[in-house]
Amino acid sequence: MEYIEIEKELVPYRFDISIADEPFTFEVHYNPDHDFFTIDLSRDGEVLAYGEKLVYGQTMFWDIYDHRFPKLALVPFDESESSTAVTWETLGVSVFLYVVDREGADGEL
Repeated sequence: MEYIEIEKELVPYRFDISIADEPFTFEVHYNPDHDFFTIDLSRDGEVLAYGEKLVYGQTMFWDIYDHRFPKLALVPFDESESSTAVTWETLGVSVFLYVVDREGADGEL
């Protein structure tokens, strides 16, 4: 499965990415007090979402999705199933932000 690499050592940071041949900008933040990551998502200079929390197994932006968002689903997940949360310790080690077909990925994996 394809995934988006989050370089947590660079947080907070912004990067451009193509998802299903469409350009997006991600801005990644980390809350050290509560040990979670958030994503701001933009497209063509328009902010689509602020502070979307990476929740293990839950499709990002599923509750606000429309035609402007990535056509493919983005889901933080651990293929080995050894982790059940997105934390500083797990992100990029066992948990990755996977890019999957949106069918069947509404809500949670």
